[in-house]
Amino acid sequence: MVLGLAATALILVNLYTDWLDPVRERLSSLAAPFYWITGTPSRVGDWAEDQLRTREELLEENSRLKHQVMLLEQQTQLLAAVRAENTQLKELMNSAESVDQRVLVAQVIGVSPDPLEHVLIIDKGRNDGIRDGTAIMDASGLLGQVIEAGLFSSRVLLITDANHALPVQVLRNSLRAVAEGTGDLYRLKLRHLANTSDIREGDLLLSSGLGGRFPAGYPVGEVIAVKRDPGKAFADVEVQPRGLMNRSRFVLAVIGSDEPDPAQSVNAEARD
Repeated sequence: MVLGLAATALILVNLYTDWLDPVRERLSSLAAPFYWITGTPSRVGDWAEDQLRTREELLEENSRLKHQVMLLEQQTQLLAAVRAENTQLKELMNSAESVDQRVLVAQVIGVSPDPLEHVLIIDKGRNDGIRDGTAIMDASGLLGQVIEAGLFSSRVLLITDANHALPVQVLRNSLRAVAEGTGDLYRLKLRHLANTSDIREGDLLLSSGLGGRFPAGYPVGEVIAVKRDPGKAFADVEVQPRGLMNRSRFVLAVIGSDEPDPAQSVNAEARD
C-alpha cells in the first residue's frame, strides 16, 4: 500500500509539476547502456546472418535485381513515344496503339566468331516462346532480331549488321526512314532520305512498327551527323545506336502482347 501511494504521488507530481524533469533526464542517460545491452542479441543475429549468407545466394539475388531493373526500364522506354503521340491521337481520334508487350529475360552466352557479322547467342529458344523474328532489346534500346531459334538457344542478328535494316521514325516530327546497319557496332545510316527532309543532329529515332517485325515506339538510335550535298538527291545521315551492342549481358525478348492477334485468328479460320 505504501508503494502504491508513493507511485501515485510520483505520477501526480510528474503530471502537474516539473520537479522530476532533472531526475528523469539523468535516469535516461543511465538507462541508455541497458538498452544497448538488451539489443545486443538482435545485432549479433543480424551480423551472423549477413556473414553466413552463401555466395550463391548473393549471386541469385543480384541476378534477380538486375532482371527487375531491366523490366522496369523497358516499361519506361515507351513514355517518350506515348507523349509525342498524344497530340496526334487527340487530333485523329483513332484508337491508341497498345504498348503493353510481354517480354522474356535472356542471357547472352556467346557471339559469332566471324568479324563480318554481328550475331549474338542467347540462352532462350523455342521452348521459351522465342521464334524467328522475335525482337531483342536491352535496357537502352533495340538490339536486333532472332534469325535462328533453336530449342534452348537462339541466334540474334544485331541492327548494326551490314545485312540488317529496320523502319524507324523521328520522335520530334514522325518522319519515317529506314535505318541500315553499316558493319560498325557504333553506327547506323538512314537510307534514301531526301536532302530536304526535316532531320537534325540529336533527333531520337524510334521503331515505327511498319512491317510488323519490330514493335513500335522503342528507341533505336540518335542522329549524330547530317551531311547534305547539293549535288546529291539524298542526305548522308549517321546514327548512333541506343542499345549496348557489345556490352549487354542480359537482354529482353519481346514476345508480344498476351492477346491473340485477330488477323492470325482470321487466317487460321480461313485455312480450316
